[in-house]
Amino acid sequence: MGPQFLFATGIENSNPTIQNGKHRVDELEKCNHYKLWQKDFDLVDEMGIKFLRYGPPIHTTFLGPGKYDWSFADVTFQDLLRRNIAPIVDLCHFGVPDWIGNFQNPDFPALFAQYAKAFAQRFPWVQLYTPVNEMYICAVFSARYGWWNEQLSDDRSFVNALKYIVKANVLAMEAILEVRPDAIFIQSESSEYFHAENPAAIGPAETMNAERFLSLDLNYGRRVNSSMYEFLMDNGMTREEYHFFLKTKMKRHCIMGNDYYYTNEHRVRADGSTTASGEVFGYHVITTQYHDRYRLPVMHTETNIWQGPNGDEAVNWLWKEWANVLRVRNDGVPMVGFTWYSLTDQVDWDSALRENNGRMNPVGLYDLDRNIRPVGTAYKHLIADWSQVLPAQSVCLQVPIVMPQESNEAWAREQKADVKAASADTSTAQANSTTVDAA
Repeated sequence: MGPQFLFATGIENSNPTIQNGKHRVDELEKCNHYKLWQKDFDLVDEMGIKFLRYGPPIHTTFLGPGKYDWSFADVTFQDLLRRNIAPIVDLCHFGVPDWIGNFQNPDFPALFAQYAKAFAQRFPWVQLYTPVNEMYICAVFSARYGWWNEQLSDDRSFVNALKYIVKANVLAMEAILEVRPDAIFIQSESSEYFHAENPAAIGPAETMNAERFLSLDLNYGRRVNSSMYEFLMDNGMTREEYHFFLKTKMKRHCIMGNDYYYTNEHRVRADGSTTASGEVFGYHVITTQYHDRYRLPVMHTETNIWQGPNGDEAVNWLWKEWANVLRVRNDGVPMVGFTWYSLTDQVDWDSALRENNGRMNPVGLYDLDRNIRPVGTAYKHLIADWSQVLPAQSVCLQVPIVMPQESNEAWAREQKADVKAASADTSTAQANSTTVDAA
């Protein structure tokens, strides 16, 4: 059995298209991971980290229906297995292959499920997955803000993108479970909050605070409230499509991963426009809202901040986020992990990847020359200090994690068989249904 608290980092693998599909932003390339992947895994080992948010580049791996190029994935994932680092596999991170087009394609969900199943079959020792990263943000940036991929900016396009993205995630989970019955899915979703700037902004803020839950409501089969139901129906979702999500039974296989940055809270003006508010409520308050809604174990799956001129800005943010994690845990929420994202600095996220400027963003545990930053040293010490301390363990939950090198052990095979048998038992299906959740 692996560690019971998931200290993690990630290797940034965003790959949306911009400029009306003419240019793909490949963060693995921008951060030089294709050349330095062995060094990057050395750094993960150096940090004492055993869990890594990581995935193959979908746009160069998924070549067509039933066609795959696993060459890069084979060498990298074999090395993770050798090192006994458990990947939390990120299969779709803001982009799709050129031949699929974008998130308006209704064929995307079924095609993506095929890809997910093919990956699981090729790497059967992998247990942890984030099939689609930040579903809400992906739909907003692609089809409401007009920044990425389809670059559309209307409600109907947003609903289209959202329903296809979430359906892809659900079908992928089902497909992976056919191969790995004890797979665990860690949704990495942005946790947002919208603050009304004045009384006239209360209505728009309430709408935005309902919309922020849409991706997870659909993913977990939770009934949306009446205003969101009307919004979905008015913008192209059919009753049949909505009921597909209500019948979803994946919740019991999931950990609610949530991402929190300084930019996740917003001020709403009377006309519905928004601006950044900075940290007002913070991770503790907002995570409690999400946990109260979904009642799932929680993992803090992304955070970072720029290392500024003083050199300690990121270190102080790490301390603050960890203090919030402990506060959430001490309030009785089953917290199972924490992530500084990402391993190295990133490139062009200061423009939300909308511009190809090649500008380095100093948010990593290491810089792009693979030199450790102060926050890397601080995180290494935090992991060493807390990983074996009881208060860092979950209050009421032990996650049944199988580390890569244990996947063929007798107890691990027995666990898979037990989960498969339990999943096949339909006698308790009604009792476990989530479709009666309150709106």
